Amino acid sequence: MGVLDQIYEKAKVNPQRVAFPEAANEKMMQAAYETGKEGFIRPILVGDAAELNALCKERGYETEVFTIVDIQEETYRQKLIADYVALPGTLLKERAVGRRMENPLYFAMVMQAVGEADVTFAGIDNTTGDVLIAGQTIIGLQPGISTVSSIGLCDIPGFEGSEGTLLAVGDSAVCTNPSAGQLADIAVSACDTVKSLLDWEPRCAMISYSTLGSGQSELVDKVVEALHIAQEKRPDLKIDGEFQLDAAIKPEVAAKKVLRESEVAGKANVLIWPDLNVGNTAVKLIQTFGHADAYGPMLQGFNKVVCDCSRGAPVSEIKGNIVISAVRAAGNK
Repeated sequence: MGVLDQIYEKAKVNPQRVAFPEAANEKMMQAAYETGKEGFIRPILVGDAAELNALCKERGYETEVFTIVDIQEETYRQKLIADYVALPGTLLKERAVGRRMENPLYFAMVMQAVGEADVTFAGIDNTTGDVLIAGQTIIGLQPGISTVSSIGLCDIPGFEGSEGTLLAVGDSAVCTNPSAGQLADIAVSACDTVKSLLDWEPRCAMISYSTLGSGQSELVDKVVEALHIAQEKRPDLKIDGEFQLDAAIKPEVAAKKVLRESEVAGKANVLIWPDLNVGNTAVKLIQTFGHADAYGPMLQGFNKVVCDCSRGAPVSEIKGNIVISAVRAAGNK
């Protein structure tokens, strides 16, 4: 059974409520309908109810598969606003929340924040920046985390790692040149994401061109500092480094290069890149020469699961990411 098959099975056991603020979009509605019809999620379409009902009829979808939420329905809207401003730590006042909720993206996130939805799924009509700003404003960041980042899951044919052909990698999409503190946040978030999605025990390697001081420069210093911050923040997690890629994932290389005890070296299942130059290039190399399937990017660092899919994604990819986001949400509860 492949990785996506396993994730789909997990989703079916405990389907989550996924809010779609771009529900009128044809690809998004199709993906929401098919994942809902097949029992993987409970889809919530957020927008103009009359338009959404008409589009369902026009496209041949059974409306009972969906919950359709009208952002103009005043009673429900006022209830959401009241529930939201009553949340501990909320900085926005009623009027400010109400203004933002004229946008379905913000409406969906308010629903999620107050427990009326488990996931907000967007990205077809909204830019990544739109989704990130809305998420930080309404959902907020996890305690102790100050950085939104991403993680991807690579299924690499022929790779024989500690989790078979699977490897989690990040950040390959969001943080361009993270500071040491941000890099530490990415590592901590990645471990939590992997644990909630796949039930792995994360073994996280901080990647560099150097292994334990074999190279010396500011580039290496940043990774070493990030490692110390991450270990201090979350001593319960197995995060180690700095390692070159081969020392992180190949036991025979780790045996030669890492001459101390390590629960990560040679058997890492999570790799943290030092910056986006490395991360983006590495993923494209894995896909191009390793013929890997790459799932994601999955946003991480938010208080709840927010998903930003690629604007050019086909329906099949959107469906996969919807189900992944739902399983993450179930694992975070």
